[in-house]
Amino acid sequence: MKQRITDPSQLFEMAVAGDRGALARLLSLIERGGEDARTIARLTYPKSGSGYTVGITGAPGAGKSTLTSATIGHLRSSDTKVAVLAIDPSSPFTGGAILGDRVRMQDHATDAGVFIRSMATRGHLGGLSLATSEAIHLLDAVGCPWILVETVGVGQVEVEIAGKADTTVVVVNPGWGDSVQANKAGLMEIADIFVINKADRKGADETRRDLEQMLDLSDIGHEDWRPPILQTSAVSGEGVSELWNTVLAHREFIMASGKLAQRRSFRLREELRAIVERRLELRAREICTGEKWDGLEQQVLNHTIDPWAAADDMLKGIGA
Repeated sequence: MKQRITDPSQLFEMAVAGDRGALARLLSLIERGGEDARTIARLTYPKSGSGYTVGITGAPGAGKSTLTSATIGHLRSSDTKVAVLAIDPSSPFTGGAILGDRVRMQDHATDAGVFIRSMATRGHLGGLSLATSEAIHLLDAVGCPWILVETVGVGQVEVEIAGKADTTVVVVNPGWGDSVQANKAGLMEIADIFVINKADRKGADETRRDLEQMLDLSDIGHEDWRPPILQTSAVSGEGVSELWNTVLAHREFIMASGKLAQRRSFRLREELRAIVERRLELRAREICTGEKWDGLEQQVLNHTIDPWAAADDMLKGIGA
């Protein structure tokens, strides 16, 4: 019986050589967190930086998975390799990912040039945001030139994750004007390209007009790149090639203007800050136990010391 390899260093070498099973196991270790995930980060980070990440977000039901699948087909028609991270909500019972995205993209499941992975928070310290960053570094390091990150909606977490991309595509449907208005702050900040999917339905022109007005009124500067508003029908594939050409145009623009380097530098600084915050959170959880903690807790309950003073007392040794 073949022995299962669990060493991250060995798995990484296998993944770089093209072993998809090893890559899948590395992503599982990243989701799980802990020392193995840290080892993977040390291996992948020096080799990352060449891949390009496209974030795809929008309201549930907007057709993001179908559009992502159509985009994969467009890329594969020119023999371009692509990896997809489908960011799913965590199951409240198992912590696993909801695999609907994979079901919708099953046409590409047997294509060796496509790697699709659903991700959920599970036990990763720092949650889905940090796990996604580390997964992107890994896919980049093993040679994926294009990484598509699809999120489930337009909530705070999804906006944060989509903001990790080099180019972010926001997908809406005809008649979504009220929801766009309600969510415009986050969308205006992250959108590089707007896509009105299911554009064969009634209301596409009105939705385009609403988006144009929002861009006109937005206080976020679009003097250099005003997010284009495209129309697609992902089921038929209509507009997908135009979408991808616009992604390429945006990549060319931010590379030439220096904005790509600025975005990546900002993201790495934020990632470093998030890791430090999570490490401090873990350290704080560790010190919130034991005899000293129990004593301070009882003093707070007895009103002999205030919570802030008790916290200061506990945190005196956090840097030790």
